[in-house]
Amino acid sequence: MSVFNNELSLKSSIESVLNQSFKDFEFLIMDDCSTDNSYNILKDYESKDSRIKVFRNLENIGLTKSLNVLIEKSERSLIARQDGDDQSHNLRFEKQINYLIKGKYDFCVSRAKIIQTQKNIPKFSYLFPKKRIIKYKNPFIHGTLFIKKQTIEKIGCYDENFYYSQDYKLFSDLLKNDVSFKYLKIPLYYLNIKDNISSINKDEQEYYADCVRTNKQPNL
Repeated sequence: MSVFNNELSLKSSIESVLNQSFKDFEFLIMDDCSTDNSYNILKDYESKDSRIKVFRNLENIGLTKSLNVLIEKSERSLIARQDGDDQSHNLRFEKQINYLIKGKYDFCVSRAKIIQTQKNIPKFSYLFPKKRIIKYKNPFIHGTLFIKKQTIEKIGCYDENFYYSQDYKLFSDLLKNDVSFKYLKIPLYYLNIKDNISSINKDEQEYYADCVRTNKQPNL
């Protein structure tokens, strides 16, 4: 989890991870130089639960680079994503880990329920071949990603040239490498769409997404 000024949603997000039915995990959280009370909230949780390890960037470096730092610091063979303004269903880890281990998939994702509307997303695109859809849009929800560490390291982790739409780029790279995955039709994630990075920075997101679609490097 990478956090930037998420003080209003951070407690519920963290609690949703701590309340997982699967308990054996390390919870790595990067505070990306927040200017609100996020870091103090994180340190308070760290003092109460030994699974939590909090790190802090001395300057704001963005989500992409922060996630790569956390991947490097992780000591487990599986990695799950979580955003500081979203929540996970309490059975999410248990269900996704079962597919990764027993099904021998490289990564596992699920649908999500929008917190504000209670509607499930994606609505239809999850039904169609992902290699076809990803040429036009990202059919995966970033926060639901559960992936083998060796799989994400094999493709070079997140492309740090993509300050935005880093998830679209990641999934595109994964599919180009023909990795195996499981897409769960049930929603195991609760997605916030109010004042998040996608809604605030729509133009930037679209530019970087277009770079993924056209297989171009963004002009930094």
